[in-house]
Amino acid sequence: MLPVLLASSEGEVRIGAVVERLAAQLGLTPEERSELLPSGKQTVFSNRVQWAKSYLNRAGLIEITRRGHFQITDRGRHLIASSPGQIDNKLLMQFEEFRQFRDSSAQSVGEPGDSPLLTLEDQQTPDELMRTAHEQIDTALAQDILERIHEDPPDFFERLIVTLLLNMGYGGSRENAGRILGQSGDGGVDGVVDQDALGLDRLYIQAKRYKAGNNISAGAIRDFFGSLDRHKAAKGLFVTTSNFSVAAKETAELLSKRIVLIDGEKFARLMIRHNVGCRIAETLHVKRIDEDFFDL
Repeated sequence: MLPVLLASSEGEVRIGAVVERLAAQLGLTPEERSELLPSGKQTVFSNRVQWAKSYLNRAGLIEITRRGHFQITDRGRHLIASSPGQIDNKLLMQFEEFRQFRDSSAQSVGEPGDSPLLTLEDQQTPDELMRTAHEQIDTALAQDILERIHEDPPDFFERLIVTLLLNMGYGGSRENAGRILGQSGDGGVDGVVDQDALGLDRLYIQAKRYKAGNNISAGAIRDFFGSLDRHKAAKGLFVTTSNFSVAAKETAELLSKRIVLIDGEKFARLMIRHNVGCRIAETLHVKRIDEDFFDL
């Protein structure tokens, strides 16, 4: 990670150029440069540089400037000025953002207090190691998805919610089963999905694209409840890229209409599960012994 950080110390750099520069600096042979991952779609060295960039970004040492480009931050310059011998995960733990990222990964696999992002325990079985690694990738992908959503216009998030619901099977196979509503005269809702051909059963949507830490309040839930009442709707879906306060969750449970709350983490995970905004890069086939074959 230190060579990647140093590569950005003079200003904005392109990740592809960093890969080539570091390969030359480290004296990699042509074979080492061209060694591919099992998927055959990316070199091992490029993959490692990409992960180094991702970890540095989580720690706030670099910032993404545009697609495929990044630059060092003031925090990164300060770290370089201290002349570290190397940058590893242990060093990154001094930064709160990286600790939060570590804790998020740990909690998602049910191991609070010790993150598989940092270490893979020696006592884990190969199956556990594989699933832990898969969870790490999905955790990083979910956070990347939320970051990309924040880079796009607000109405993109509203369209994205409708797209996800249709991919999940809501609205059936009918054309125009889901749509976003205009900013004026929308009655306090951002989108709607018709769950039957005549539109007798409709799912109304409220979308709030908020930054992490800016949680949805109980008042916002009550406002959405009022909007559902005006539309004579019995249920609604409230989606945010941030989270919901405890009071908001309690309010949603107590109201007479069914309001489902989807926070940023859950929304990103649903996108991954239903292949919205992401695609399968590699498929691993895990094989086991065929007991019937050997049972003679």
